[in-house]
Amino acid sequence: MDIDTPRRRIRSFVRREGRLTPGQQKALDNHWSAYGLDTEGSVLDLSSVFHREAPTVLEIGFGNGASLAAMAMAAPEKNFIGIEVHRPGVGQLLKHVAESGLDNVRVVSGDAVQFLDNRIADGSLSRVQVYFPDPWHKKRHHKRRLIQPEFVAHLAEKLHSGGELHLATDWQNYAEHMLEVMSAAEMFENCSDSGDYIPRPGYRPETKFEQRGQRKGHGVWDLLFRRR
Repeated sequence: MDIDTPRRRIRSFVRREGRLTPGQQKALDNHWSAYGLDTEGSVLDLSSVFHREAPTVLEIGFGNGASLAAMAMAAPEKNFIGIEVHRPGVGQLLKHVAESGLDNVRVVSGDAVQFLDNRIADGSLSRVQVYFPDPWHKKRHHKRRLIQPEFVAHLAEKLHSGGELHLATDWQNYAEHMLEVMSAAEMFENCSDSGDYIPRPGYRPETKFEQRGQRKGHGVWDLLFRRR
């Protein structure tokens, strides 16, 4: 092994940029200053960011933002931070937030690992949620999956004691991989009564993609683990 080769840094995404609609671009132009958070900078004081003390939920990879906006509307007593690398999704969530007047949502455009490293204090999050991440279903690509021991240990540092990590996937092989990784993570305990998966919690909305898959007989697996 070449000892001079730098260790490969975890990344939370592979960039596949799409085209912004005029509405998404307008939302980015008009609302980023009010709701956007940069990945670079000093550690955030979340009570200052949201102008209140409240439990803070972080979602990594919110897609088009519809489900995150719905969760924020249903739980006004919580703060939500959504991270997404694809700018069309960022623009779409900003559009949802501005149109609905959601003061309890902030939006990050970029790499979740970089944002966690730079801006989130240890022990400051009440829940981290990762829903339907890229499964990298080919075996030779499994090492690219986001849910890996090193990343899970990093998330544990950012959660307060009793905080939760909620994962969901519609790929059984990835669900099994997630369960293996999480079961070996000493800082977490499984919230499942059966020691594996849980029914979909009421706070997680079903996406249109998920509903379509279920009509075709596809399964969905939710995992919920608590920070010891």
